[in-house]
Amino acid sequence: MDALKFLHQRFGFAAVAFAIVLGVWGGYQFVRYRRLSGGFRSSFLLLIGLVAVQGVIGGLLLLGGRRPGEWPLHIVYGIFAVVFLPGMYFYSERRDDLREAAVLAAACWIVVIALLRGLTTG
Repeated sequence: MDALKFLHQRFGFAAVAFAIVLGVWGGYQFVRYRRLSGGFRSSFLLLIGLVAVQGVIGGLLLLGGRRPGEWPLHIVYGIFAVVFLPGMYFYSERRDDLREAAVLAAACWIVVIALLRGLTTG
């Protein structure tokens, strides 16, 4: 269980850092009136996967009896991130190029806030 807790914490920090990088990247593309590249979209999908793996590990910890300090709130923030990111990805899929950059960059910043809040409740 200690190894899972360690991974859950480290993946949390990695997800925050990765979302910040993507938020800056997407925001830069938006400000420059450029469309998002395939690299950005692939990275966004990797962020979704990272957050999902983080959620699975957190679920395993919860089933194993480990609960964070404010565990209901911690779980709500985690579920929000797992549902919100794919939702925004599919929402922005059929939008124009500039709107896609704005939506996905904003989604990254919103998830940074949710993940940081989740880390503080842990």
